[in-house]
Parts: sequence; C-alpha cells; structure tokens
Amino acid sequence: MTRTKSNEARLKPLLEVIRNHPDGISLPALKAALEDSVGLSEGALKYRLKVLVQSGRVTMQGTRRWAKYLPVDSGAIEIFSSKNSRELVRRMSQPTSARKPASYNSRLIESYEVNTSRYLTVDECRKLADVGTDFSDEQPAGTYARRIMDRLLIDLSWNSSRLEGNTYSLLDTRRLITFDEEAEGAAAIDAQMIRNHKDAIEFLVENAFDIGFTRHTLLNLHALLANNLLPDPMSAGRLRMIPVGISGSTYLPLDDPHRIEAYFELTLRKITNIENPFEQAFMALLFLPYLQPFDDVNKRVSRMAANIPFIKKNLIPISFIEVPEDAYSKALLGFYECGDASMMKDLFIWAYGRSAQHYRSVRQQLGAPDPFRMKYRDALQVVVQELVTQLVPRREIGKYIKAWAVSHIPTDDQSQFRDVAEVEVISLHEGNFARFRIRQSEFINWKATWDILA
Repeated sequence: MTRTKSNEARLKPLLEVIRNHPDGISLPALKAALEDSVGLSEGALKYRLKVLVQSGRVTMQGTRRWAKYLPVDSGAIEIFSSKNSRELVRRMSQPTSARKPASYNSRLIESYEVNTSRYLTVDECRKLADVGTDFSDEQPAGTYARRIMDRLLIDLSWNSSRLEGNTYSLLDTRRLITFDEEAEGAAAIDAQMIRNHKDAIEFLVENAFDIGFTRHTLLNLHALLANNLLPDPMSAGRLRMIPVGISGSTYLPLDDPHRIEAYFELTLRKITNIENPFEQAFMALLFLPYLQPFDDVNKRVSRMAANIPFIKKNLIPISFIEVPEDAYSKALLGFYECGDASMMKDLFIWAYGRSAQHYRSVRQQLGAPDPFRMKYRDALQVVVQELVTQLVPRREIGKYIKAWAVSHIPTDDQSQFRDVAEVEVISLHEGNFARFRIRQSEFINWKATWDILA
C-alpha cells in the first residue's frame, strides 16, 4: 500500500502538467515544465509517461520526437474500468494514420451462438436485472415506460441527440417537447432531431405489444428518426444502397446492398432469439451501427432499439444519462476497427446503472417542501390559472410565462420561476387542478383544446 501511494505521489506532478495542456504537450516541454519542481532524467520521465499511458490516464499521439501526451477525460476513466478497455482506449487514442484499416467482419455475427455465446456474463446480467427491476408484479408490456413517459421523452431525446452533437440543453429540450417552443438561435436541424426522437419513443411505447427486433420495427424506427434529416427523403426507412464512410475511423462498412440486406436479417434474427433482455439490448447497441444498414442515423436507431426489451419486459430503460460523447464514439470505434467490445460493454453497464439510479429516484422521491415554490405559491397559482382559463396555445405557454415573470417576479428569480411554472403546467391533471382554483369545466375545456390550439 505504501509503495502504491508513493508511486502515485511521483506521478501526480506529471499528470497535473499534462491536464493543464488539453491539446497535448511534447516530451521536451514536459521536461522543461517539471525542471524546477521535479528534476527528472529523460529515462525516468519516459517510464512514468509509460505508466500513465498504460493505466489509461494519458494518451499518446504521434511517435518518437513528434509524440504528444494528452489527458484522458476523468469520466471516461470511470467508465472504462476494465484492463481490456484501458488497453483499447490507448489503441483508439492513436491518430487514424497509426491504426490499421478495417472492414466489416461477418464472422462476428455468424459465429455468435444465441443463448450460448455471451458478451455479458451471467453475473453481469443478474446485477443489471437487480438494478433494472423497479417493481416485481406482472404488468402488461410498456407499463413501466408509460409511468415515466414524460421524463423518458425528455431524457432519452436529449441524451441521444446530445451524443450526435445537438446543441439543445436539457431545458431547451423540455420546452420543445412539451410546448413546441424552439430554442432561440439554435439550428432548425437540432429541433427536428429532438422531435424525431420523441416520435420514435412514442412509437415504441405505444406499440409495446407489437414491437420487436423485426424488419417492420427497425425500418419504421429509422423512418421516424431520419424524418426530414436526409438528403434523399426516400432513404428514410429503407436499407442502404450506397457506400458510406465513418468519420475519424479506419473502418469501412459493407457496400454491397445484397450483403447488407442479408446481414441485417441475420442480425435481427439472432437478437430476436436471445432470451436475456440485457444481452439483447447490448447486441442491438453493438451490431446495428457496426453493419450501418441505413444511409445515416444508424447509432440513433441502435440506441432506441436497445430499449425494446426493456419496454416489453417493464425494466428501467436506458437513457444514456451523463454518457460523454467522446467516450461513446471511441467505444464504438473500438468495435468497428478491432472487433473488441470491451469498451462498449463497460460503457453499457455504466450507463444502465446511471439510468436505473435516475428513474428509481424519479419514482421514489417523496419531495420535501421547496422553499422557492413556497415563496411564490400565490404567483404560481395565478399564472397557471391564467394559462388554463385563457386557453393559451401550447406553443405560446413558455413565452407567456416568461413575459408574466418579467412583469411580476424580481429579476434574479425570473429564470427559476419560469422553470418551476412550466413544470406545474406539465404536471397538471384531473387530480390536482383544484389547487390552482381552476373549475372542473375550465380544466376539461383546456384539455380538449390543448392539441387543437397547439
């Protein structure tokens, strides 16, 4: 224990310097930076750098005197905890020029024996089931997803879009999904992407009995997610007939439409017959983007499809909460280029645990009195009552609350007041409208005209 601590103490100054240079630092620059505080020979410095690289805390780009050392994101270090993952992180952190070209390896899916081959061990699946089961009584398919639908639409739409570089914030996403209010200054494509996610999630939950890893489900899932985003509108919901490349990767997917069709069917058939829902979800997350069966939007399809077994079996869904974009991308590239699923496996287990923790909290939270709500209790009652009785159109609600807050709430509290008031409107239902001094007839009229006036 003492020796480990002393080794860590020796590595700390070096690691701090590297973290202060996120774009990378060369060996001579490192040596100069450490000259005053830690006098090191070049040999000792190289040895410590080797230890940091092998442990996954630092990556090396380039070779010999052109090499630069970069810090690894702390979130990625937490996610990629296994030895195999750390080694793959090191390999995938090299520039593409230093990585071997790779093509679609059909043996990976052909050799997979359903319910015999495993990416997730029996023990890992058991642990995932323990954290993913929120209630034990038998319920119809989709019951759990419907119970958390409002949160699921926002969480999954935002996180999946965020992994594609979408600029919307979580709050922007909530306002778009709930009030159809687009974020000021954001690109139209970002709003379209989020709306498409909402439609895809609703499709899965509303058709929980009928969905599966079938051609019908996957093609329609793609059509919903790709709606109004592809250059050729006809390619939405259609298997790929053109070659594609993967940005920042040496991987080259299949380009023969007949083989794409054949392996798409084989992949779906094998996933369908897997008995364990977590192995099913992981296979979808891994092999659908690996095949690249569509012109684009493949990763989004895989993230939505990974939730099919969770929705059908009333398990907590996976929303990719807090998953770093770079970690997700590198994990997939590790499988694309090396056929090594260790990074994706670590990421899947970590991400599912985060989602389970989040939704358990959502369902179990008792909700202690909120001082802010207590402070503005009367103001919240007035603004919600006005929105309902005046039949403010859904897409105007956010603007109405914002303008109301500017007129009635101190400047420092306006942003939070708007946020809280929007939540109150979203949460309004037949069992709680009376607390806002709203008559039953007013509530019924508001509900009936909500979509008409949207």
